[in-house]
Amino acid sequence: MRDRAFRMHAHHEQLGTLYRDHHRWLKGWLSGRVGNRDVADDLTQDTFARLLQGRDLAALREPRAFLTTVARGLAANWFRRQALERAYLEYLAQCPEPVLPSLEEQALVREALQQIDAMLDGLPAMARRVFLLAQFDGLRYEAISEQLGLSLSTVKRHMKRALMGCLAHAC
Repeated sequence: MRDRAFRMHAHHEQLGTLYRDHHRWLKGWLSGRVGNRDVADDLTQDTFARLLQGRDLAALREPRAFLTTVARGLAANWFRRQALERAYLEYLAQCPEPVLPSLEEQALVREALQQIDAMLDGLPAMARRVFLLAQFDGLRYEAISEQLGLSLSTVKRHMKRALMGCLAHAC
């Protein structure tokens, strides 16, 4: 127990040093990528929060390269969520007024889209692609197999993996 507490303390000290040495730089880097200082600040904090999960920071040879990799993934997720929200807002703008959902319904749909995005984010790329083609484009497994150049059994395996991932995220 004492050894674990010591390792946690050492990890937090290493994280503090990493934060002090690279926080300002990372925030500037992200600000240039996302074009918004507030979002860059949030993504910077999220990047360091991810490091709380126990990676051996003492072994980092290139801390900025590592931070960039983590931050790039978080920024990609942010851009994807923004694109989802923009697409939804564009759809709403095209609806005749009597058909428009209430503000509460719009908020619920946005929240559902973010939950779907979070579920899909945890999937391997090909499983995510198969899932999206099946669920959102309405393609049958045979059509997905042809489009992606995969065997039917591989498409089924990816779909099973995607569904299991969604179920695990929902629980």
